[in-house]
Amino acid sequence: MIVGGRIPRFLPFRPSSSLLLLRRREFCSVASSESSGECDVFLPWLQRKAGSEISSTLFIGFSKFGRSLFASKSIRAGDCILRVPFNVQITQENLLPEIESHLVSDVSSISRVALVLLAEKKLGQDSEWAPYITSLPSIHEMHSTIFWSEEEVEMLHKSRVYRETMDKKAFIENEFSSIRPALLSCVPQIYGDCKLVDFMHAYSLVESRAWRTSLGVSLVPFADYLNHDGVSEAVLLSDDDKEISEVIADRDYAACEQVLIRYGKFSNATLLLDFGFTLPCNIYDQVQICMDVPLGDPLYKVKSELWKKYSLPTVNNAPGFSSSGNFFTLNKKGKGIPQALRALSRVLSATSNEELKAMETEAAENDGRLARRTLKDMSKEILAHHILLAQLERAVHSHVAAITALSSAQTYNDHSRFTYRRQMARDVLEGELCVLRSACDWIKNYCLRLLE
Repeated sequence: MIVGGRIPRFLPFRPSSSLLLLRRREFCSVASSESSGECDVFLPWLQRKAGSEISSTLFIGFSKFGRSLFASKSIRAGDCILRVPFNVQITQENLLPEIESHLVSDVSSISRVALVLLAEKKLGQDSEWAPYITSLPSIHEMHSTIFWSEEEVEMLHKSRVYRETMDKKAFIENEFSSIRPALLSCVPQIYGDCKLVDFMHAYSLVESRAWRTSLGVSLVPFADYLNHDGVSEAVLLSDDDKEISEVIADRDYAACEQVLIRYGKFSNATLLLDFGFTLPCNIYDQVQICMDVPLGDPLYKVKSELWKKYSLPTVNNAPGFSSSGNFFTLNKKGKGIPQALRALSRVLSATSNEELKAMETEAAENDGRLARRTLKDMSKEILAHHILLAQLERAVHSHVAAITALSSAQTYNDHSRFTYRRQMARDVLEGELCVLRSACDWIKNYCLRLLE
């Protein structure tokens, strides 16, 4: 049995607390009466296609945030609430063979599944997947930052989301550029009028809705209507022997109560970039700090070379995403500051070659990591952490200024959408601000303990 998760590339980011129902999921637990004929026929259609029952305990309802799954009767913890066979899941195996044979090997699985969606969408009602394809959100309903205007993305300039949005858009554009010649030469009748914006929409649909199963990246119809709860222990399970994906309820549900699942444990930055929503309070929020040796430091060259030799941290990104500089991740969950960041602050506190040489010798004699141990000179240890504190306090001030600026942000078109996205930007920045302030408090308390 394989535990399936949503597929954002930043796997370390997560949410989980009784307060962590997603903002876009915060609606009454009773399904809206807007249930349409389309929803009434979707599950029967899928069950006919699968040749087996998908669920006898769930039905599709509507809220102001779109389709959701609700309990059609009482559900007990441990009940299997849905089973979706592999034969009604969309994977890259559904890609036309003539396309697959012309794609370069490094084209991502997400892109391959996106091409399947585009081909099925082109077929319209002739597609065997038409009921599912037509149920997917339009590009105007997508809120990933890759669809935000320049004015909207600018609200996140102080967050890593800003840089990652630019990187992601560039990556998708490069993917499309490498794929398009194959599309035009093999099946122009299907992909001939496909534009970058169409591919970006399909790519985002897959990234935000697909799961990692034993089949790889899989779109799992019906299961992807389940909304997210950060505290839920329910996840999508993939069983190769039974050739199904299933969900087991982690708690009791009353009839007509919305049934929830955990997508994963992600920061607001990842939730917004890859899913298009945020949490008002996310205990798995993170913030990235870039800290380097100041160019004006008299020992700049020695410190830079020493740090690069021993301890240069890296940011783990998916293929196509890159970062330069010394980036460190601070977490809301957990205590203290990353050891590598504290180590760099000790290197920065050095005022002589002798101090740096001593750090290098200590690293060579121990585990090979530079400046990971507390400095013997307490005044130097405190100075090192004050250097770090100053860096974090500057980040605090810049985040406060960015949050304040959100109140005066204005737009002249689609005001309701802008207001919604502004609130999501606020969630991201306030979450990062909380992490920064917590880190500052930790450093202050640490320095006070050294003085005792």
